[in-house]
Amino acid sequence: MVSNISSPTLLEALSSDFLACKICLEQLHMPKTLPCLHTYCQDCLAQLDIGGQVRCPECRETVPVPPEGVAAFKTNFFVNGLLDLVKARAPGDMHSGKPTCALCPLVGGKSSGGPATARCLDCADDLCQACADGHRCSRQTHKHRVVDLVGYRAGWYDEEARERQASQCPQHPGEALCFLCQPCSQLLCKDCRLGPHLDHPCLPLAEAVRSRKPGLEELLAGVDSNLVELEATRVAEKEALAQLREQAASVGTQVEEAAERILKSLLAQKQEVLGQLRALVETAEEATRDRLTKIESQEQVAKAAAAFARRVLSLGLEAEILSLEGAITQRLRQLQDSPWTPGPTRCVLPKLQLHPGLQDKNCYLLRLSFEEPKQSQKDNEKGWAGTHGGDEAQSQGEDRTKVGKQGGAQFLCNDGALTPKEGKAQNPQEDDEVQIERGNRANKKKKCKGRGKPVSREPSPILRPNLEGATLLPRPVFSWSFPTRMPGDKRSPRITGLCPYGPQEILVADEQNRVLKRFSLNGDYKGTVPVPEGCSPCSVAALQNAVAFSANARLYLVNPEGEVQWRRSLSLTQSSHAVAAMPCGDRVAVSVAGHVEVYKKEGSLATRFIPGGKASRGQRALVFLTTSPQGNFVGSDWQQNSVVFCDGLGQVIWEYKGPGLHGCQPGSVSVDKKGYIFLTLREVNKVVILDPKGSLLGDFLTAYHGLEKPRVTTMVDGKYLVVSLSNGTIHVFRVRFPDS
Repeated sequence: MVSNISSPTLLEALSSDFLACKICLEQLHMPKTLPCLHTYCQDCLAQLDIGGQVRCPECRETVPVPPEGVAAFKTNFFVNGLLDLVKARAPGDMHSGKPTCALCPLVGGKSSGGPATARCLDCADDLCQACADGHRCSRQTHKHRVVDLVGYRAGWYDEEARERQASQCPQHPGEALCFLCQPCSQLLCKDCRLGPHLDHPCLPLAEAVRSRKPGLEELLAGVDSNLVELEATRVAEKEALAQLREQAASVGTQVEEAAERILKSLLAQKQEVLGQLRALVETAEEATRDRLTKIESQEQVAKAAAAFARRVLSLGLEAEILSLEGAITQRLRQLQDSPWTPGPTRCVLPKLQLHPGLQDKNCYLLRLSFEEPKQSQKDNEKGWAGTHGGDEAQSQGEDRTKVGKQGGAQFLCNDGALTPKEGKAQNPQEDDEVQIERGNRANKKKKCKGRGKPVSREPSPILRPNLEGATLLPRPVFSWSFPTRMPGDKRSPRITGLCPYGPQEILVADEQNRVLKRFSLNGDYKGTVPVPEGCSPCSVAALQNAVAFSANARLYLVNPEGEVQWRRSLSLTQSSHAVAAMPCGDRVAVSVAGHVEVYKKEGSLATRFIPGGKASRGQRALVFLTTSPQGNFVGSDWQQNSVVFCDGLGQVIWEYKGPGLHGCQPGSVSVDKKGYIFLTLREVNKVVILDPKGSLLGDFLTAYHGLEKPRVTTMVDGKYLVVSLSNGTIHVFRVRFPDS
């Protein structure tokens, strides 16, 4: 396969960051090449040597260190040659800054040469005008190419100088490498050829290159072929992700509509059932009032007759009793024989009856079902095994989801699922009886032959959310709430930074009042950490017996009494600089103009990196920054509108750009002891939670929990999430896991 990838030019190699070490970000010094073909300084590799192994900062491949140390790694003569061209452009005299002749001290016995005006490309020496003229006339050097020094420094002769350049032997300084020992595969100079390799078959470098270059070009063509396929796979992966996002947005809309319909139906049933209850009670009350009227009337008549009879019997004389006996007897018998009540009173008692499915805790009114995407005809023609290939889906059966009806209500039993495509009734007129169908399908994986062996052709996994672990998500437990405005404050607090400070204590950066305040978690005011006069602390982090904070484009480190230990100037192109303490407690990280700088407690720069490498230079803006218990970095990137998670060397492990960030910028981030990430979304009054792998799990805090424009958060003791609001109030929530 013919490669369509253009070869880099010499100018590109000299002007790009190809000659810079990805560890120290400086020009390579004593470059050593790892088996993965990544080149670093020998001293930088020595710092990465842990237990006889080195992990490549770029590809993360672990390489065993030879017994002789990192110096035994292959020397990159190619990079050394390019570095010689770059160094030759620099001024030759370290005192005057002007290039001087390299031959004058050797010929005339002078301590220093005259001003150089020319350069010999073969000798790689700067020459004055007199030496240059003599160089052209000498028998030994008359064929040497002598060029104008100004043009050489401008890069006009880079290609020609590169062709005449010779690699120097590391064992014999001044001798050029000119042979290849075939059995040893080692480059030799003339002195090396006469040594241990005298009896070995050796080839001149040009002949050796002619014999070996075709094999390398063939391998390179195979890799280029794989790169084309990988590019197509990458495009397919992006298209699949875009399709997933589009489908997720559509499903989200359907979920909202379905939930709204269910709520409307539920509210209508609520009003209907409550109306039935009111009508039942009113009817019973009216009937009871009629009964009570009759009962009270009978009661009064009976009481009056009984009272008259008792008076006659107790106070009347014999003759009087006998004279009234007939009338009294007749009346009492009449009352005794008549019914005392209109009939037995029995009111019908109401009782709420729920659909059986709703009484099950595992009943879901809404649930997602998943199906693998069908393979397109284009993918079939390409023969990809790593894309969405597969035979036609075989239906394994259908599960009908039963929907019951109770008083006009529709309930979904737990033996089915409401899917986005099947959430509508098949008959629009049958609103009270809806049947939802869910199809479970499985695809067989189709084996396809790939053209390049070095590239893995394993099928790409279909991404599915882990809903089984959703019940194990952490839940907020409200603990305390307190204001941060103190009697001495002249203005309303504007909290721009939070950090843990000792056991059960936090440090609050109040930028508006130019103070660092100390509070316990239950709101007790503990005083302040003094800051230099005129400083408005922005972000803050606590180290061992020290406090680091950013203010006015500077990074400060002060002791608990407020004495400044050191300060460092930061970039003025960034309005705010996020500060985070490393888990070890003796280093502090700060975001500066798209990269992260890590300082030791004594003030020296420990490391500096750009999340994602130099390819991301100018494309990052980490407004918020924190660290995980494992020493990784989590930042809110406002330029990419994402949450980026990288290791201590800047290698991006994952980056979240999910639908949860649409329409709002990522805010403050905090990490608990289990690695869950709590992300503040100020525009929507939410704190959402991401799992340690960067997947959005859902809302953790909302307006229901009292959030009103949350600003910054911090995690205390790995289990208390502290949230500051725009009005200066602080809420403290305990992060509780179901298994804790």
